[in-house]
Amino acid sequence: MPVLGVGGVFVQSTDPDAAKQWYQEVLGLELNSYGGFDFSHSVTAETFADGARTIFARFEDGSDYFAPSKQAFMVNLIVEDLDGLLSRIKAAGVALIGEPQKFDYGRFAWLIDPDGVKIELWEPAKPQA
Repeated sequence: MPVLGVGGVFVQSTDPDAAKQWYQEVLGLELNSYGGFDFSHSVTAETFADGARTIFARFEDGSDYFAPSKQAFMVNLIVEDLDGLLSRIKAAGVALIGEPQKFDYGRFAWLIDPDGVKIELWEPAKPQA
């Protein structure tokens, strides 16, 4: 049987309640009844059509792509309105890592969460009509 996708990302935290609050306040996520955050595959597919996907990739040890985080992983979150979210992040007083960037497959920005995990925000490119 093939694997269908990623069912969740689970991260240890020195202060889970503070980390959850940060994600709510800074990124606007809403807690589910289990104490985590849900992302509906149907909403992503509806918004970005074929651009909606979850990428599972491996990087060489020591890759600087996760810097300045010292964690061995990074979380990429799909967003619909990167500019709006960047305004929210700035209002919360959270610094970005570098400048947002644009590629043919979408726009990106990066920040670090309270546990030192690098968060990559990705607004996929919308398909050409």
